[in-house]
Amino acid sequence: MRSEISNFKSEISCPPGVKLGPMKVTRREIHPALALLPVAAFLLFTSLLAAQSGETFKARLSPVPINVSMLSTVAGTGSLTATLNGKKLTIQGTFEGLRSPATTVQIHRSPKGIPGPSILDLMVTKAEKGTVSGTVDLSPDQIEDLRNGRLYVQIQSQGAPDGNLWGWLLK
Repeated sequence: MRSEISNFKSEISCPPGVKLGPMKVTRREIHPALALLPVAAFLLFTSLLAAQSGETFKARLSPVPINVSMLSTVAGTGSLTATLNGKKLTIQGTFEGLRSPATTVQIHRSPKGIPGPSILDLMVTKAEKGTVSGTVDLSPDQIEDLRNGRLYVQIQSQGAPDGNLWGWLLK
């Protein structure tokens, strides 16, 4: 078999006057739209990640404005994280140092530092230390208020039924 192959090789010849040179490898051109494909895939991936993670807001819970008569009933600290995905707002946080057990927690609407009406209820641990949590659907106006720093969370307690801790949801 080897002799057949070697004979075959020796029988290949070029027509007179034709020289075989080194082979030239040509590069195929990539269509411009295909060249952008990796960039488009990256942008799609990052936008999907952003949509899944949502917008994040944080709040530091501190005592509501008090007068001397409230010093014995209003105290504590806490923090919250809120995530907006579409129209759903999910809130999770902790608090501690209340002088009496927490009773309720709501989201209120008002400019920063000014008390306002409650608009939505959340869940709270009925103790001096615990958690705040909940998922609520926001209207388009409430989403705008959230993004503009006009929503806050307030915890009421047995000793301070008009408010113990509050904190504005800010980016």
